[in-house]
Amino acid sequence: MKKAVYFIIMAGVIMACNRHPEKPDQVPAADTQVKTEATPVSEGHETFSYQEGDTTYVMQKYFMVFLKKGPKRDQDSIAEADIQMRHQAYLEDLHLAGKISIAGPFEDTGAISGIVIYNTPTFAEADSLAREDPAVKAGRLLVEVHPWWAAKGSRLK
Repeated sequence: MKKAVYFIIMAGVIMACNRHPEKPDQVPAADTQVKTEATPVSEGHETFSYQEGDTTYVMQKYFMVFLKKGPKRDQDSIAEADIQMRHQAYLEDLHLAGKISIAGPFEDTGAISGIVIYNTPTFAEADSLAREDPAVKAGRLLVEVHPWWAAKGSRLK
C-alpha cells in the first residue's frame, strides 16, 4: 500500500516538474542594474533580480511547507487510506490551480513526512491552504511553513 501511494505521489511530482520552462525567467542582459531588495509584482509575489555573468535571474518568494507526522496516527487502515486519498486529491487540486509548484514524500521514516512548495503571494495564504489539507485536519500531519526563494521558472532535472 505504501509503495503504491509513493508512486502515485511521485507521478504528481513528475507532472509538476514537467510544467516548468527549461530556463528560469530572464531579464535581457542589457539591463545591468541588480535589485537587492524584494519588490512586489503584479501577481502579488515578492521578487528580486540578480545578475550572474550576462544573465539576470528573477528570484521569487515561494513557501516551503514541511509535512510532519502529527499526533493522531492511530486510524485503522481503511480510515488511513481514505485520509491519504483525500490528501493527494487536495494537493492535486491545488497543483492544477497553480497554487503548488511541487510536492512529495520523503522516503525515510523521519519526523518530516514530505514537502509542499506553495506558489502563493503571501505566507498567510500558504499557511491557510496547508492547514486545510485533509491529513492536517485529521491530525495525521502537522505543517511548518518557511518562506523560500528560488529562480522563477526553476525546475528539477
